[in-house]
Amino acid sequence: MIKKLLPVLTLFFFLSHTTAQESTASKNVSNFTIESPQLKTAKKIWVYLPKKYSDSQKKYSVIYMHDAQNLFDAKTSFVGEWNVDEKLDSISANVIVIGIEHGNEKRIDELTPFKNEKYGGGDADAYLDFIVNTLKPHIDKTYRTKTKARNTIIMGSSLGGLVSFYAAPKYPKVFGKAAVFSPSFWFSNKIYDLASQTDKIKTKIYFLGGDSESDDMIPDLNKMIAIVNQKRCSCLNLTKTTVVKNGKHNEKLWRDGFSKAILWLGY
Repeated sequence: MIKKLLPVLTLFFFLSHTTAQESTASKNVSNFTIESPQLKTAKKIWVYLPKKYSDSQKKYSVIYMHDAQNLFDAKTSFVGEWNVDEKLDSISANVIVIGIEHGNEKRIDELTPFKNEKYGGGDADAYLDFIVNTLKPHIDKTYRTKTKARNTIIMGSSLGGLVSFYAAPKYPKVFGKAAVFSPSFWFSNKIYDLASQTDKIKTKIYFLGGDSESDDMIPDLNKMIAIVNQKRCSCLNLTKTTVVKNGKHNEKLWRDGFSKAILWLGY
């Protein structure tokens, strides 16, 4: 079902609007635009800072998230936001969130590491190059961040879950943790080949999926988890999987799972 709806979902992601008339983003959420030579475009970036950021000199871990239009603000979201800012405020989380807006008609290209015969794509290397070599240095220079891999999380859902997983073996020295929600592993079987051919997968990973998303979501998830777990000792407690009963492929599933994932990954 998700595969059949991908063109429709993508169109709505491009539009990224609801009937909300006022912004619901917290006061500690801001945004800026940065040039991306890798993607040959300018990217709008959303920034969440902890409530007490300006009152201290502390350094903070950073979460890099995709599809920023859907993270903080109902006004810019597709069919509802993740409420990332409100959820982090409620637990007084000492973490910075960097949301990267999706690329409109380029969204599929940016968030997929391999081509799909029907949908194209396959430009995730350039997208991640932008995050690692342009955006992250800017963020680390501008804000008080903890820069090591153990303090850097990458997180997303659907195609964002796919690219978040791909980032783990590609940039293990940058992203020490990943939250992989409802990943579109179906997009290309090459993602399984990559995982199988990687000697060690050291990234701490939180997987989440709903058992009502599609017929193949949980089998695909379990297939990947089995490969990942072969690459490290279970004694290290580096993998956590949550399967939500009756969970569907939508913002509610990801919104409800957000805080638990962050707390388990640690920051």
